[in-house]
Amino acid sequence: MRIVRDTLDNPDVVALIALHLREAYANSPPDSVFALDMSGLRDPAVILWSCWDDDVLAGIGALKQLDPGHGELKSMRTSPHRLRRGVGRTMLDHLIAEARARGYGRVSLETGSTSAYAPARSLYERAGFVACEPFGTYEDTAFSRYYTLKF
Repeated sequence: MRIVRDTLDNPDVVALIALHLREAYANSPPDSVFALDMSGLRDPAVILWSCWDDDVLAGIGALKQLDPGHGELKSMRTSPHRLRRGVGRTMLDHLIAEARARGYGRVSLETGSTSAYAPARSLYERAGFVACEPFGTYEDTAFSRYYTLKF
């Protein structure tokens, strides 16, 4: 697999982002969807990468700078036809390496608390993320779970 910085011009990437948003709204209360849409992913504080298996899109992931020492993982999504093949872990490892290279002291994320998000929570916990309080502009809700990884 190869990971490349993405420009949001590839129709396959745009389609996976649209799927990510549809699934977020299908599995979350409307006021608890924090997935970035195309305009959010174009924010200068956000960098998106895509993961490719040969010429097939395998997944996406983004890193948002919250402040000079803190990044947030955003838009982690594996393509449905590449589930359980290590794509999520490959992208997560890449985002963690990018956060370290940028000099962040920690990287955090928000995800859901329901069973639809259990695979994501398991992935983050296996990578060393620990539960934390809401960070940045998040407010605590019964639905959201927050994690952080300090370097």
